[in-house]
Amino acid sequence: MKTLRSHLAMLLACCALAAAHAQSVRPEVGKPLQQASDLLRAGKAREALAKVHEAESASGKTAAEQLLIDRMKGAAAQRAGDNATAIRAFEAAFASGKLSAAEQGQVAESLAFAYSQQKDWARTNQWIQRAQAAGSNNAQLRQLQAYVQSQSGDYAAVAREAQAAIAAAEAAGRKPDEGDLLRLADAQQRSGSHSAHTATLDKLLMYYPKKEYWNILLGRLRGKSGFSDRFALDLFRLRLATGNLTKTDDFMEMAQLSLQAGYPAEGKAVVDKGFASGALGTGPEAERHKRLRDLAIKQEAAGKAEIARQEQEALAAKDGNGLVHVGYAYVTMGQVDKGITLIQQGIAKGGLKRPEDAKLHLGMALLASGKNKARAVQTLRSVQGADGAADLGRLWAVQANQAT
Repeated sequence: MKTLRSHLAMLLACCALAAAHAQSVRPEVGKPLQQASDLLRAGKAREALAKVHEAESASGKTAAEQLLIDRMKGAAAQRAGDNATAIRAFEAAFASGKLSAAEQGQVAESLAFAYSQQKDWARTNQWIQRAQAAGSNNAQLRQLQAYVQSQSGDYAAVAREAQAAIAAAEAAGRKPDEGDLLRLADAQQRSGSHSAHTATLDKLLMYYPKKEYWNILLGRLRGKSGFSDRFALDLFRLRLATGNLTKTDDFMEMAQLSLQAGYPAEGKAVVDKGFASGALGTGPEAERHKRLRDLAIKQEAAGKAEIARQEQEALAAKDGNGLVHVGYAYVTMGQVDKGITLIQQGIAKGGLKRPEDAKLHLGMALLASGKNKARAVQTLRSVQGADGAADLGRLWAVQANQAT
């Protein structure tokens, strides 16, 4: 458990404190305890525990000496993986009544981690609460608490704790901890809070825009119930924009979808990227890749020759469907401003088969222009629909806010 590894630093601090106090006790107790501290710092927990036993064998020990022995024994035993011994030693130290409030928090925290290794979640939680009552509330302890709550199935409690930590960070103008965001998303997913889970994933991407997170989210989106196949190309576009288009088959499929949809310039650009990255043009399918490139080159040339005629036909049409399509074709050809104008004219003309799709592509075109990101984001976030359009609009808006 990551939190246990992080807890080791606190154990070393505890043994250093005990070693400092060892200077003021009898040599037959203090000397082996100092040696135990040095061994523990060197990573020799078993040898350290043997030195603690040597100190423990001294006769006529005072209460103060026994407390130092118990604390050092607990630290050495826990580091050695002997959690049963660590628990007995730390509980004896805690019960001595001679610990300061800060020391009580440290010992209670050690007990919480020791009991967690034994999967005794009830006692783990009890000692977490005692540690917090004594003033301990560091990130490692909170992570352990969230882990214990998840083990007990109390995902509502995990979500509350994580949400509180995220809200506190944001209120202080800090970036929330990545672990808190991940725990909140996991708890929301497990408890069926789908809309909240989606919002948390968006926030995770906003603060930590890792390719891995984008890949997970986009993979889930394609398998989402109700997601329409007509957005396959738009999903590929988002994967390309987030650096998640890397496989040979993906480059091939996206290029073919672009060509079939009437966007040959985009298809040619995707093929070029595939060849540049080495995903295309090599291996047993290299000749097939070259044939696709030849087709893309041919269709791109034909598209350039035909686009003006298609534009005139779209302007003369009774509805705006052709204008939206031709407008986005211009966008893929690099004539972004002209494409935006035509898409807007198509939306204004009306009679659209899929108005939300048109709005999505307008937002993507505005984003491609790089001139008014705020307007692009506003347009993308306004996209509605349960078939994938709204999901894509929202994610394009998140991606837009990450771009410099």
